[in-house]
Amino acid sequence: MSLIASDIQVSLGRKQILHGVSVEARAGEITAIVGPNGSGKTTLMRSLTGELACRGAVTLNGHDIAALSPEELARRRAVLPQAAALSFPFTVAEVVRIGVEARGERADALVPAALGAVDLPGFSGRLYQELSGGEQQRVQLARVLAQVWQPLDADGPRWLMLDEPVSSLDIAHQLTVMRLAADYARAGGGVVAVMHDLNLTALFAQKLVLMSGGRVLCQGRPDEVLTDEALSSAYGCRLRVNAVPDSGIWVLPHAAA
Repeated sequence: MSLIASDIQVSLGRKQILHGVSVEARAGEITAIVGPNGSGKTTLMRSLTGELACRGAVTLNGHDIAALSPEELARRRAVLPQAAALSFPFTVAEVVRIGVEARGERADALVPAALGAVDLPGFSGRLYQELSGGEQQRVQLARVLAQVWQPLDADGPRWLMLDEPVSSLDIAHQLTVMRLAADYARAGGGVVAVMHDLNLTALFAQKLVLMSGGRVLCQGRPDEVLTDEALSSAYGCRLRVNAVPDSGIWVLPHAAA
């Protein structure tokens, strides 16, 4: 089972954002979309989730997403946006419960389980607005995870669609989130994530899609995509893979498990 996008084209006003993008993400893997700012990563993600109208076709587990109702999509995939603002004083439990109720199930057991998965045990009664930015981001991830809690069901794999899931997090919690995504994929679900940290991406993703200028520059395994030539071309600066800088201190996580 897979998520397949074919010849995706998106225009906003007179500006074309995506130019015939075709990608495939397979269940059981983490597929990471990487590239510089403005390369079209989030636009592609929103096209894959059905949030943004596009030309071309997107199929999820063999179903055209344009033919699925919002309820059917909510049962098959859950979406973590770059940012989520709440105008009312919700508790953490109420935010997570939104994800559970999106598929019509009881939240009593899933809320604490989802919060535990993102290292926020005991936060159910806290007000969302009183949390730090990183804690809020993890609450939103718990909501998304609760929506598609079982990676596999009778209809096939479910999908986590994550747009910059570690952007506000410290190193330890970045690893927590990426391990959670890896566990979800190992259990048979699909994970598609927009990522900026190429080191974390190399540790956890099985497939990379490198974008530049609204096009796919290359895609494949990390060792196929993360090359000096491809990265330097995409980012417009000199980059070297597996080379320590001549000066300074370099701190990297060293374990994906």
